[in-house]
Amino acid sequence: MTNSEMRPTRQQIIQGLNIKSQLKNKVFQQTLEVFNLTKEVLHEMSNDVNELLEDGENRRVRFEYRDRGKFEAELKFADDILLFSMHTDVFQFDRDHPVWKNDYVKKETFSTYCGMISVYNFLTDSFKYNRKEDLGYLVARLFVNKDKSYFTEGKRQQTRDLADFGKRVIDKAAIVNIVETAVLYCLSFDLLAPPYETVAVATVEQMNAKIDSAKMQTGKRLGFAFCADDVKADQN
Repeated sequence: MTNSEMRPTRQQIIQGLNIKSQLKNKVFQQTLEVFNLTKEVLHEMSNDVNELLEDGENRRVRFEYRDRGKFEAELKFADDILLFSMHTDVFQFDRDHPVWKNDYVKKETFSTYCGMISVYNFLTDSFKYNRKEDLGYLVARLFVNKDKSYFTEGKRQQTRDLADFGKRVIDKAAIVNIVETAVLYCLSFDLLAPPYETVAVATVEQMNAKIDSAKMQTGKRLGFAFCADDVKADQN
């Protein structure tokens, strides 16, 4: 069957598939380039910081970078781990998201299709002792579109009300700023003892697990609400 023989609706389907597949492939490739640059930043940052540490011999405070595969990278420091994860899918935003108010979005077709890189904060001991029930917290998300324009969401990340989306292309300096902001947030985001009521009762299984391998569930805000805004205790 030739193109001229296809029904109009079938032609629209084929055209839509071609456009969407090319678009999403471009967004994926752009995001992957940004993620690879992020890995470079993490590696360089770990070396630079370690040279400046006063207690450089103490491995517990040193920065340690680890490439965890094509779509994951890890930066460990003190009692924290920042886990950088690139999602392999391409996302669109719901109609209530403020991105739709941006002038660039209103003019540029398909500009809101974005790849996503998420940054999670975990406790170092959660991985060391394989505590599978421990909690990690999303501290930042980076969105990258087909033009390599970007914006961030997260703890103390500067979104500038999305005003610059479409006006700037992500570069190494921007990634350095995102990473440094995430690290600073983690250093001030302390581990709090959970409210007494939330740990007043424990099961035999929990205690046996704790005795065997220190696997009592832990998280920086276990038992506390962790909202989209900064935790009040961290705003002072």
